[in-house]
Amino acid sequence: MRRLIVIPARLGSTRLKEKPLRKILGKPLIRWVVENLKKTGQELLVATDSEKIKEVVEDLCEVILTPSEIPSGSDRVLYVVKDLNVDFVINYQGDEPFAYKEDIKKIFKALEEGNEVVTLATQDKEAYKRPEDVKVIIDNKGYAIYFSRAPIPYFRKKSDFYPLKHIGIYGFKKETLIKFGSLPKSTLEEIEGLEQLRLLENGIKIKVILTNNFYHGVDTEEDIKIVEEILKKGINKVKS
Repeated sequence: MRRLIVIPARLGSTRLKEKPLRKILGKPLIRWVVENLKKTGQELLVATDSEKIKEVVEDLCEVILTPSEIPSGSDRVLYVVKDLNVDFVINYQGDEPFAYKEDIKKIFKALEEGNEVVTLATQDKEAYKRPEDVKVIIDNKGYAIYFSRAPIPYFRKKSDFYPLKHIGIYGFKKETLIKFGSLPKSTLEEIEGLEQLRLLENGIKIKVILTNNFYHGVDTEEDIKIVEEILKKGINKVKS
């Protein structure tokens, strides 16, 4: 069974101009992503709409140029894998500089066990208060019930329960990714701006794997500062 990690990287960004090329400790963000993922030992491919991004990482892995108008990261991944001989695909965000071999292995293992879509989440009570963090609540078998940037659930009475903080890394069976691409945007997806809700609204289960590893995507200038401080401390440990 062939496994592949695809890193979608679009040059345009609403919050950070040319985000994949922004320097993190003197190195472009997208290069941090690719270099750390290479340490996991998995086959990699970058899907981008930019020659500039291609030039930054083409010495590290294969790069395929895609149209700029592709609407989402998962759609960009689908664009490059639909004709490839691959069974399982991970959509790894091009703004997530941290990577861990053990988490990648868990995602692929869950796909091999029959799950159609797999993602990661971590325990972080503070995420409940932050609209920039996507929250996920799961059922008693570890499957997603709902994702939202809103504080879910509403606490009608005091409770020790908190939602998990979602980490936007997805593993797909190839046929499920193809199905995802054939579905129209769903109502909740349009409202929340979260593409994974298209899967839930169409009855496709998403397995959620818990991790204790540190992840932090880069969307703002503040995120750059946070990531730089963590990288300086050497917290990103990718086991070889």
